[in-house]
Amino acid sequence: MQKNRFYSLNEFLRARHGEKILKLSIDGGFTCPNRDGNISTKGCLFCSERGSGDFTFYKEGDITTQLKQASLLLEPKWGTNRKYIAYFQAFTNTYAPLEILKQKYEEAISYPGVVGLAIATRPDCLSDEVIEYLADLSKRTHLWIELGLQTIHEDTAQIINRGYTLSVFEEAIQKLSKHNIETVVHLILGLPNESKEDMLASAAYISKLPLQGVKLHMLHILDNAPLGKYYTENPYELLNQEEYIELVGEILSILPPEFVIHRLTGDGARKHLIAPEWTIHKKYVLNSMNNYFKTHNIYQGMKRHP
Repeated sequence: MQKNRFYSLNEFLRARHGEKILKLSIDGGFTCPNRDGNISTKGCLFCSERGSGDFTFYKEGDITTQLKQASLLLEPKWGTNRKYIAYFQAFTNTYAPLEILKQKYEEAISYPGVVGLAIATRPDCLSDEVIEYLADLSKRTHLWIELGLQTIHEDTAQIINRGYTLSVFEEAIQKLSKHNIETVVHLILGLPNESKEDMLASAAYISKLPLQGVKLHMLHILDNAPLGKYYTENPYELLNQEEYIELVGEILSILPPEFVIHRLTGDGARKHLIAPEWTIHKKYVLNSMNNYFKTHNIYQGMKRHP
């Protein structure tokens, strides 16, 4: 049996860069076609008013200023002269003219200690010219693209107002793979009307794709996202902690062992969280998860066929 239960991001980055790598979450000042009226003005149902960038360190200022602010906040714990991944997290970070993207990304990789970029975006915001530039960028720095698929089920995608079809996602994945661009996909567990089987089907689907990583999220119902109102008007039963941990264990068991696990759960901004309250205690949840994996001898890829 493999030494570790799953292939963690920390393990992956240490192997690639030779030391602990810190991630600096920043706001590139972008918006989203699902908010500015190009697709919709409502945004995704679960997405907060900060465009899922509630934990970005500094919400104003140029890229250099934000990276400096973010690195200073980490110094008391991690010290100085560290290596970083600059994480463009909030909103859709390829939704701008190419020249603007270049200016922001090049500024980020020029910051002292930055060894790579993580860029969160939508599959319908990856033009051929942007992908070609990203391919070039990936040869000069450690780059990965994060795509928020969330679910493979079109009925759920309509409920959450995702704004693109599965075929659009598939086309983007193939283009990114063709250009050897590292790609990470997000899945949300606990979306409205989805059964355990539905969520496992989404995991089984992505396990067959040419990806390099995955992020798993428990759905957070926030009062600063449209989901807050939806949940109040259409309450439904959410996953409890035990159900979530069991589900994550099943998902891990079918994911390829070479997929990097960027996240097994997340935490919504506490001041905006309506439910589920157990997600507030992230460290306890992760410890419980690791204990569950050990007790039940669960490890990544264990149920995959040769």
